[in-house]
Amino acid sequence: MRWRRGRQDSDKTAKRQTYADYLAALSLTRNELRLASRRSSIPLEERSERAAESFRTGRAYELRYQVVLIAPTEVISASDRAFRALREIQQLVEDGTLHTDTPYIAQRDAWEAAFAALRDRMREDLDAS
Repeated sequence: MRWRRGRQDSDKTAKRQTYADYLAALSLTRNELRLASRRSSIPLEERSERAAESFRTGRAYELRYQVVLIAPTEVISASDRAFRALREIQQLVEDGTLHTDTPYIAQRDAWEAAFAALRDRMREDLDAS
């Protein structure tokens, strides 16, 4: 019985760490996109490259797959929405949209709502386990 409780505590700790790492990766990627969208003084090609690079260096893909393996459906769905919202920002930045442009602002707001919902679903899952 004691070993089972220890195992559950260990699993919850691992899940909490994976969730935290994934949220941090999404935030890092978002920040890199934000920086690229603010640099109107650099050529569009360079801003596009920085936007594309943000997903490669942020580790969001790798951690997303880990979340899918351990999370319930509600967290996975929220993760998909947040990830897609961030990919939309990336596409806008790659296309030359700046942080002051209306499409960027609208997508940023959608991202922030999706990210908040993801955090909430993760908290609910951790509280339930």
